[in-house]
Amino acid sequence: MRETLFLLADLWMIFVGYFYGWKLIRRYGNYLLGLELMVVATSGSNFLLWSLLGANSDSVMYDVAYFFDAFSRSVGITVILIMGLMKVTHRYKPSPGVDVGVFAAATVAGLFLRHFHGADLHTDRAAFAVAVFYVVVNLLTAVFLGYFVKRLLAAGARWPAIWTGLVTAAGTTIAITYDLFPLPFDDAHRTIFYTAALATWGTQGFVYFRAYRALHDHNAASDAKPAHTKEALA
Repeated sequence: MRETLFLLADLWMIFVGYFYGWKLIRRYGNYLLGLELMVVATSGSNFLLWSLLGANSDSVMYDVAYFFDAFSRSVGITVILIMGLMKVTHRYKPSPGVDVGVFAAATVAGLFLRHFHGADLHTDRAAFAVAVFYVVVNLLTAVFLGYFVKRLLAAGARWPAIWTGLVTAAGTTIAITYDLFPLPFDDAHRTIFYTAALATWGTQGFVYFRAYRALHDHNAASDAKPAHTKEALA
């Protein structure tokens, strides 16, 4: 039963990443958010294949899995997420050079930080510092998402705001638990934790897409109003 739930959670995250990532690119031209969701989906696909093939720690897919993990936890679902959402909160339009640069930075971070996975946090100070870093950048991202929730409420998108707040809280819980507080009742492969994490990350992608769409539609409707109407509302 645990294995089935794990597979379903991973398939959910893969579907959300590819489906909504493509929608963000094609419908809104948001390459930052769209490609990052696809990176998450690719990570899930690699993790799924690695698990089905025996979960061998000597496999190349094992190293690839933790590269993707470090990629998203350090820069992807932090800096890239914020920059992508700023398109609807601040009408931010990064240049292609910025897009390439931030993904290059995430790649470098992923290649460097993946080496600290699995180290004993009680004896390895560098690994402990990396674990704390992941939590700190997640909390800073959560602060921005709190602002994003405020913007959604101001736009009248009550339910997207509520779901964004809830799924962000769940994501932060996963981030804190990941390295610092492993579940004592979990198995050696951390099946329960990873099932919860994959389900949460997939749901984050789904909820953030719908929240992004709600704020985008609000901005578009506001832009379409006649100038004299905007002045009257102001």
